[in-house]
Amino acid sequence: MPLALLALAVGAFGIGTTEFVIMGLLPEIAADYSVSIPAAGLLVTGYALGVVVGAPLLTVLGTKVSRKRMLMLLMGLFVLGNLLSALAPSFGLMLTGRVVASLAHGSFFGIGSVVAAELVAPEKKAGAIATMFTGLTVANIVGVPLGTFIGQAVGWRATFAVVAALGVIGLLGIAKLVPATPRPEGARLRGELMAFRNPQVLLAMAMTVLGFGGVFAAITYVAPMMTEVAGYSDGAVTWLLVLFGVGMFLGNLLGGRFADRALMPLLYATLGGLALVLALFTVTAHHRILAAITILLVGALGFATVPPLQKRVLDQAHGAPTLASAVNIGAFNLGNALAAWLGGIVISAGFGYTSPNWVGAVLAAAALVLAVWSAALERRSPVREAVAPAAAVPTPVHH
Repeated sequence: MPLALLALAVGAFGIGTTEFVIMGLLPEIAADYSVSIPAAGLLVTGYALGVVVGAPLLTVLGTKVSRKRMLMLLMGLFVLGNLLSALAPSFGLMLTGRVVASLAHGSFFGIGSVVAAELVAPEKKAGAIATMFTGLTVANIVGVPLGTFIGQAVGWRATFAVVAALGVIGLLGIAKLVPATPRPEGARLRGELMAFRNPQVLLAMAMTVLGFGGVFAAITYVAPMMTEVAGYSDGAVTWLLVLFGVGMFLGNLLGGRFADRALMPLLYATLGGLALVLALFTVTAHHRILAAITILLVGALGFATVPPLQKRVLDQAHGAPTLASAVNIGAFNLGNALAAWLGGIVISAGFGYTSPNWVGAVLAAAALVLAVWSAALERRSPVREAVAPAAAVPTPVHH
């Protein structure tokens, strides 16, 4: 595999770390800025909304420059946002830094997947994409727990400074290792937007919003839930996040393996299982061992939905694979924002730190209903459009 893929993987590692590490540091950040835990949850919501806006916008703007230059600009934006977060004297500036960093997220994965595919022979494209997204997976097993440990031991500002340094390494790696490519042709925006007139595309994205939102409803507030309800120490949150990362890794393997064989049955099973496990989390959160097992299952079932949901969107958005990929990454993060916001509301209303689990269960169940409805509509459709090959833009695995 070309060394350029390593540079892309480093960038993915940094982005994955900064997206998820905030969950383990919410209590420290809230205490430092003298805000409530639900208010600190806005750092998750703000990041997610930044991805929603930045993914399609910067992907389209990126057609005006070479892909290599665009990737470097995105990593520069990522570094700037994390430095601002590390140095922010007020909560408002901290939130601004999170949003700035998030703008790079969706476009980096969308454009990076195209670049990765162009670096290798046609029969190795999927492997190249997987190699780049390994950085995101490893971030949740190594980067997030390590970042949480650093934040609790040295201070949360040090975590964001380290993440910014990772971004610099990724930027330098892209500059040195990724070959220069000519500026791509201008995007046919009108033609790509036509794909979004297909109701199945909108249903698929709604499933993405609700399904993955269920995961974030619980995980956003996992630190106070585990310390205040389960009775774990602050330091234990680190290895609990390792368990969540391992679950993500296993779920991603499961989803990737079976999405091509039985996409809709896989969605029924994972979304139904996720709704059930999140509902049970309100009970298991009171028991240390059961809580740890549940966190692993939430990660596994949640991320087992990612490959089939991403593939479903691209299958239905026949003529707009690039834009659809970016928009669907935004849809994942719209779910993250919605869930974090709703979770904060139920905690503020006095329902306790386990109440976001019920929010997640309802969101996952709603996604399951949409999946059943979507399949029923598809069966009733008398004419199925011919699906154009999507090999030119391989399906990336989220986040």
